[in-house]
Amino acid sequence: MGELLRGKTAVITGGGSGIGAAISRAFAAEGAAVAVTDRDLKLAGRVAGEIREAGGNAAPWKMDVLNQPEIERTANEIEEKLGSISIWVNNAGVSIISPFIETSEQTWDLTLNVNLKGTFLGCQAACRKMITRQSGVIINMSSQSGKSGNSHYAAYCASKFGIIGLTQSLAVEFARDGIRVNALCPGVIFTPMWESQVADYARKRDIKPEEVRPYMEVKIPMKRLGTPEDVAQAALFLAGNGSSYITGQAINISGGSIMH
Repeated sequence: MGELLRGKTAVITGGGSGIGAAISRAFAAEGAAVAVTDRDLKLAGRVAGEIREAGGNAAPWKMDVLNQPEIERTANEIEEKLGSISIWVNNAGVSIISPFIETSEQTWDLTLNVNLKGTFLGCQAACRKMITRQSGVIINMSSQSGKSGNSHYAAYCASKFGIIGLTQSLAVEFARDGIRVNALCPGVIFTPMWESQVADYARKRDIKPEEVRPYMEVKIPMKRLGTPEDVAQAALFLAGNGSSYITGQAINISGGSIMH
């Protein structure tokens, strides 16, 4: 076990699978006490159990990122069980591929609510805890789609651009309180969420589902898709003291696909 986050308590939203699970494992491996939160308690419990089996400290919580009372209650319970919250990662999100004209109001609202409003509510809960101690780290999950628009992703792009704006605003507002707020902008990371969209993406590009992965890889300068662990390592850097002079940034993890 490492020591980078020894003595820290970290909250991960959407921690039951994909990138959130990878961040939970990475933080625990570096000594953090990890609250794995997810709206699916079974998934959160599985990840927390794997961490404990590996010798780490983790516990699961069922938490809906759109339920403010539940978020606040969960934050209190986490502090009672694991200690003062030092790190909060707003990772929970949704992604729906849809041509703009065909995008329903329901799809728009769901995407903006989960991705952007969920991040807003998580940031509020985190700041309330951290401001009393004049220290803390918040990491918000944006995307390369928060840096550059793409067809059939209007709602997703809007939500992820919004997360970067929110991140920058909070970084300025809470710098004097010792709270650092940064965003991560992954490129194509093949998680369960992405795998569920392969058929839709294939239709969008008029290719076969089995052609989607090589189609994407050839466009990436590093010629490979990202992994959840790639994102987790960047999150570790932002969570640790080595990034103590970094705030308000939106860091690309895209193999060179996005460079601004």
